[in-house]
Amino acid sequence: MTYINKKIILKSRPTGRPDDSNFTYLEEETAPLEDGQLLIKVDLLGIDAFIRTTLDEGGFHQGAEIGGVIPALGIGQVVQSKAEGFAEGDYVFGPMCSQSYAVMPSFTMRKLDISIAPPSAFLGALGLTTGMTAYFGIVDVGRVKPGDTVVVSGAAGAVGSMAGQIARLSGASKVIGIAGGPHKTKFLVDELKFDAAIDYKNENVGARLDELAPDGINVFFDNVGGEILDDVLMRIVLGSRIVICGAISQYEKMTEVRGPKNYLKLAERHSSIEGFAVFHFAAHYPRAEAQLADWLRSGDLVMREQIEHGVENFPAMLNMLMTGGHHGKLLLKV
Repeated sequence: MTYINKKIILKSRPTGRPDDSNFTYLEEETAPLEDGQLLIKVDLLGIDAFIRTTLDEGGFHQGAEIGGVIPALGIGQVVQSKAEGFAEGDYVFGPMCSQSYAVMPSFTMRKLDISIAPPSAFLGALGLTTGMTAYFGIVDVGRVKPGDTVVVSGAAGAVGSMAGQIARLSGASKVIGIAGGPHKTKFLVDELKFDAAIDYKNENVGARLDELAPDGINVFFDNVGGEILDDVLMRIVLGSRIVICGAISQYEKMTEVRGPKNYLKLAERHSSIEGFAVFHFAAHYPRAEAQLADWLRSGDLVMREQIEHGVENFPAMLNMLMTGGHHGKLLLKV
């Protein structure tokens, strides 16, 4: 049996912020299964920052091909299986891409135990690009410890909102989030229990950091880069750890990425700046998932989900992510 697959394909590579002209909507029948493959009805796609980098030729993440679907992680249910260990109805996680049905080799899919958490949590709180990324950035790279003052940029987004909470749960004495707009700073303090938040759109970030962290910053979890990174570098203390998770302010012009101009503060303060990607921690995924699941069940960890609808809206959701028009984990229900 075949199904009509609704998909978004890449028509042309963007030269700045992607727009509708870079994408095409297409419908076609699913291909018959070969041995070792699964036909999956895609339920939810995670709209993540890495997707933007796949639109550029030669980017760090595996690139989208002209005329092909866009890489995106998702969850779905098996409709047909010709692979051992997978049955109709199983929930699975993997690279579903921008489509409503996916024919995939079974080795690319992980069967989910939804008794641990609801399916959407495997894209959010327990997800590789969200909860686990935040966990390893704070715990393993940032090495947050009791007494630390931690600052998180892009703090109202999926990874940032998790990173700040994990810092608090790791013993940080003060967690400060940087986000755009009063509704987001209120969300950070009132719902996620950040100690304070800075609205970079309406406040002077450097001046507010001086007020909120008069003794300096021990750990900075950076999702944004640019001027905010420079503001923080001027306020680090001896032995600070700067964690580079991403730099969304730079993604629209990847050939013109600007590095920090205040990097000499690292030498002055005997501090470090370290980038990371979650897949380097694959051997430790079980540790992270177990801890995140415990925090989620206890209510110590909150993951707000913003769910939009329709695979045809995939380009609009990517634009929403890049412009900061969302709260928490942005998901697209296909």
